[in-house]
Amino acid sequence: MHAVILAGGKGVRLRPYTTALPKPLVPIGDQHAILEIVLRQLSTAGFTSCTLAIGHLGEIIRAYVGDGSQWGLAVDYATEESPLGTMGPLLNLRHRLPDTFLVMNGDVLTDLDYADVLSRHRSSGAPLTIATYARKVHIDFGVLTTTDSKVVAFTEKPSVDYRVSMGVYGLSRATLEAYTPGLPLGFDELVLDLLAAQTPPHAYDFDGYWLDIGRPDDYDRANAEFTTRKSLLLKGA
Repeated sequence: MHAVILAGGKGVRLRPYTTALPKPLVPIGDQHAILEIVLRQLSTAGFTSCTLAIGHLGEIIRAYVGDGSQWGLAVDYATEESPLGTMGPLLNLRHRLPDTFLVMNGDVLTDLDYADVLSRHRSSGAPLTIATYARKVHIDFGVLTTTDSKVVAFTEKPSVDYRVSMGVYGLSRATLEAYTPGLPLGFDELVLDLLAAQTPPHAYDFDGYWLDIGRPDDYDRANAEFTTRKSLLLKGA
């Protein structure tokens, strides 16, 4: 099994932590970087190879990870010279990819079963599988519905339930064939194109532990919770 880890972003929302370090290498707990945790998890799940799509401060990631042998993985690299969006880096390396593979952001902290995501993607026959997570948003205002300048409905401080992308996907190489290498391609564009073509993605619903380390508050929470979550996130460590 093969995984592609997207690790080329600048981590702007996580500054000042990412001023000198790429976001996937910010430390969690006393001993581990986020990316190390992800690589350990992939190896434990049975993945044998991985491509790191790097850009901003990518030479630091390359120096840290090396060939991946310390985690039992064969790691290679794809360098992003200019921003290409979430899915754009895959276009330049698709000739190196197997028919189906896992794609994930390099800053995800979760106990998701990566191998099962890929297995379910293969069995679904869908062009793309999206790991999803339930979120609830509380609106701190009274919400009005209006028509022709008239209030036709009112809800006091409602809660909205919805599912979000976890930043982990099962993808088929054939799904990328319609796109031009070297041009930007966002996850949003890909999903909208698939919906327009009536070839919808498959949803892999997950209700375990998940944090997207995108903001300082999330990063602080990850560090606060890591000691109690370590055995869950790093099984056998």
